[in-house]
Parts: sequence; C-alpha cells; structure tokens
Amino acid sequence: MRNKASLALSAAITLLAAWGVGAAVSWPLKAKLFPLVIGIPLALLAATELCLSLTKITKPENEADDLPRKVALRHAAVAAAWIAGFFAAIILLGFVVAVPAFVLLYLRIQGRESWLFSAVFAAVVWAGFYGLFDQLLHLPFPAGILLGWLN
Repeated sequence: MRNKASLALSAAITLLAAWGVGAAVSWPLKAKLFPLVIGIPLALLAATELCLSLTKITKPENEADDLPRKVALRHAAVAAAWIAGFFAAIILLGFVVAVPAFVLLYLRIQGRESWLFSAVFAAVVWAGFYGLFDQLLHLPFPAGILLGWLN
C-alpha cells in the first residue's frame, strides 16, 4: 500500500510540476522566474521519487513499516496545523516577516533546536529570501493585513 501511494503521489506531483513549468516557459522573464525556480527542482525530485517507487526500493528491514493509526493521525494533524499557521502568518504579516518567523518557531518548537541555532537559521533564511526576491529580482512582497493596517 505504501508503495502504491508513493507511486501515485510522485506521479501526480511530477505531472503537475511539469505542467507548471511548461505553462510558465512562454511567460515574460519576471513572471516565469519564480515558477521555474520552484517547478524544475520539484519536477526532478518528484520524478526521482517516481523512479524509486517503480523500482521498489524500500526501507531497510529493521525499520518499522507503519506507525500506529493514532500516531500517524496526530503527526498529520500537527503538520496541517503548521501549514495553516504559515499561511495565516503570510496573510497577516506578509512573506518577509512570516518566513523567518515560521522557520524560527518551527525549529524551536517542533524541531526542539536551541534558540541560538533557530535564530541564526531564521536570519539566514530571511537574508536569502529577502536578497533573492526583493533585492535581486525586485519582487517586493506586500505587507500582510496587520502590518498594512499598522502603517
């Protein structure tokens, strides 16, 4: 079952990413840059997973095959909550604040990393995000609802 689910998911992601890249190729440079930067690696990684699923490379024998249903549902709920929180932070605070805040909180709370590591990693992510999209590509993101309201 796990191999069939992995096969179907990786095939769907490969097709969607390839379709997105194909659609974006004819767009103007500034419009197509972001979808291509995200879509090409996504398509390649999903295609790799698809190939691995087709060749039936599985986990080593000594690893547990499945989590108990309750644990799996709890893990899925936690992941969904983090994703929903990230989307809410983007809407309320904007990308420039939400991305490093999410990285900081996720590493500290979910990853149980130290405050120093979490803060340094969040700062590096913010610098890369801000440097690439705002400074290099000149694609400033709008402020979120709360930050726009405060200004």
